[in-house]
Parts: sequence; structure tokens; C-alpha cells
Amino acid sequence: MTQLHELTASDLLAGYRSKAFSPVEAMKAVLARIAALDSRINAFCLIDADSAMARAKESEARWQAGTPMGSLDGIPVSIKDLLLTRGWPTLWGSLTADNTPGQIDAPAVARLREAGAVLFGKTNTPEFGHKGSTESRRHGITRNPWDLTRTPGGSSGGSSAALAAGMGPLALASDGGGSARTPANFAGVVGLKPSHGRIPVFPASTWGHLTTPGMMARSVEDVARMMTVASRPDLRDPFARPDNDQDYLADLNGGVKGLRIALSMTLGHGRVDSEIETIVRRAAARFVELGATVAQADPDVPDPFPIFRGYLFAGVAFSVSQIPAEKHPLLEPLVRQIAESGRDLPATDYVRTVRDATDFARAMQHFHQDHDLLVTPTNSVAAFPVGRSGPEDDSKGPWANWSPALFPLNLSGQPGISVPCGHTASGLPVGLQIAAARGRDDLVLRAAKAFESTTGLMNQRASI
Repeated sequence: MTQLHELTASDLLAGYRSKAFSPVEAMKAVLARIAALDSRINAFCLIDADSAMARAKESEARWQAGTPMGSLDGIPVSIKDLLLTRGWPTLWGSLTADNTPGQIDAPAVARLREAGAVLFGKTNTPEFGHKGSTESRRHGITRNPWDLTRTPGGSSGGSSAALAAGMGPLALASDGGGSARTPANFAGVVGLKPSHGRIPVFPASTWGHLTTPGMMARSVEDVARMMTVASRPDLRDPFARPDNDQDYLADLNGGVKGLRIALSMTLGHGRVDSEIETIVRRAAARFVELGATVAQADPDVPDPFPIFRGYLFAGVAFSVSQIPAEKHPLLEPLVRQIAESGRDLPATDYVRTVRDATDFARAMQHFHQDHDLLVTPTNSVAAFPVGRSGPEDDSKGPWANWSPALFPLNLSGQPGISVPCGHTASGLPVGLQIAAARGRDDLVLRAAKAFESTTGLMNQRASI
């Protein structure tokens, strides 16, 4: 029998509507699940049970009166601890931060509240979200529910671990170089990086246009529901795309018949484990069964990692420069190392980075003139052991060797989603990334839903 903590947001809403159960019961079930499991997983750095139960009771009263306040009324949602939240501190996974409660919400957090979501806690992240595993001096190691010796990825690893363990149906994350998609892959859930500017951002990211809020859940439909809410406008981001009042659920079941799909293992740069490649090729063949055409094709682009590194190094250097010097010894060694490398970058090199990113984005736009969708492995490897920032072969730098198809989409501003597509022989989840031209978040979600319907992996459960 399915328990309340295992239900998707869509299932919960149907239950509220039919009065089969209430937001209070759902929130109690999530909190009980956290109490039972999070001492082993360490997905959360903050749980506010009193506030969550108070909001759930308010939601319950609205549903009983037949007047829900929005499309997420009564749905438990966790927030990654890089996003501002009113009433809670934002600690950035860093010993340098203090516990002062926030005075404002980030735009996406505000939209979730307005839609009636019940915010109940903040999820762990590495310091400033700087790496692809979730470990910090402040909050310790976050573990993967599929295998507690493995990482759930980063930097939204707390979010993915919580979802995979049934500790909430929805999680608001962020993605600056794969930070929503890698954790979604490693923990067997769904993670969307929207198009640049589709979700308003405040405060502005020190990584320039690379970073956007990310939506994470155990089903594509739930991600689309979150996207519809979070994409509403906010005047604090003057560069956000104009609001088009789009309902990402409206065409979700439109399928992929007639679409042209490019299959690329590494975008022409990097490597992929043979087991991952086999699983992804088998997954891509499902699109042919659904009526699309699939052809092997790599974009004609230069190695994107040097461009990404320019943004990363400069961004981390700026973040560290805002911290009092006496607190610098509290920083993670890798953060200090990246900051030192970025601090001495000439301004002209940064301008060159911005120019090169623009050229890269232009090339990807041309690529999508001939290909409606781009399908890749989410990562080139499965989840690696905790205690590392990457697999053993990470000599080129963070992400470069094992996420060759992730950070390029941050440079180009394209939407990309990771959906579960199978498991390794050792039982670890494997993700398929689906991308489209910038602004076609609807097409990415539609293709992901079509693929998900063929797999039987929706809302899969880790056997913790």
C-alpha cells in the first residue's frame, strides 16, 4: 500500500480535492519520514516543523471550504540552502555565514508561497554550491539513499537525497553547472534546469547568467507544475524573460512524434563509461518507438570547460572577497583554492569569457535549427563515493571529465532535464538528459514526460 510520503504532488492534490486525506496528514507523514531517516542521510540543515504544521492547517481549512489559494496549496516543498527564505537563515553550506533569519524570499520561493506550498525545511549544499558532491564543514556529508556510501551529487544533493528517500514530494534547487541535474541523476529523480531568465533571480548570481533556480521532483508532471508557478514575474530581476503566463502542464502529453532528436554522448568533448553509454543508447531508442527520429550528432563547438572555468573562478573569487578576511580560514580548502585562482584573473580575460560564452550559445542555437532536441547521458559516471568532489579521474577540473554535457547548457542558457533511464549493474540510478533550444522549456518537459511514460521508473523508491 502506498503511503502518503511516497505520493507525488499531483497525487496529493487529487487526495485533497477528494478529501481522502488532508495537507495536515501529508505534512505529518513527511516529518515522520524525516525523523526516521535523515540521521542516516543528512539531507537537511533546517527543519521548521512548527511553521510547516501551522501552514498545513491553514491549507486544510481552505480545502475543506473548497477555496484552495493556488496550484500547490498544501504541498510540502523543501528549499535548497542557497536560496533566500523569509524567517530562515541562508547559510550557503558555510561556516562563515551566521544564523540571522532572512527578511525576504527569493523570487521562486515567493511564488511557491503564493501558490500555497508548505515550506518545511532547507536542504544541504556544499559551500556556495561550488562542487558536484554535497559535503561541507558546516553540515557534514549528505548520503545517497540508494547507497549510503555514495554521494547524491551536488550542489543540490540535499534536495535529491530528500526526494529519493520520500522526505517531501517537491524540492526547489538551483543549477549553475549541473547542480540540479547531477543530483537528480545520482539519486534517481527528475531535475530541470530552466532556460536562462525563465525563472527570475534575486540576488544576482556571482556566476553571471549560468545560475538559475532548478525544479526537482519524482515525476515530470510535478516538475512542470513547479515550473508553472516559479516562472511568474518578479520586478527584482530586470533581465528575466517577459512573463508569458505559460502553463507547462497544458501540452505535457503532446508526445514527440515527428521531432528530430540528436544523440550525443559527450558533445564531442570528454568521455563516458561504457555501461552508462549502453544504458543511454537503449533509452534513446525509445524515442524512435514514440515516433521521433534519432541520429548521432555532436554540436560543432569548442571545448566549453575553459569558458565555464572563467565564470566559476571569477564568481567564487568575488563571493570570497565579500567575506571578512578573519573568516577565510573557515572556508573549504577547494573554495580557497578556486578563489585564489580567480582573484588574479585580468578583467580582459573575464570579458573574453563572456564573449566566448556568447559564441558558444550562438553555435548551439544553430545546432537546434536542425535538431529539435538533444539527448545525452546526464553524467558520464554513476554516483561516486562520498568524501570526493568527483570521480578519481577528475584531473581536468571539477565536472569536466564526468559532466561534459551539463555545464555547456549553463553557458548557452538552454533548458535541460534529467530523467531516470535505468540502473547500473550495482543498482545505481542512471539519468538521461534532454535539452532543447533556449526558451523551449515546454518541449523539454513534453519529451521528458513521453520518455518517462515508457520506463516504469516514475516515483521510483530507494530501498533505504
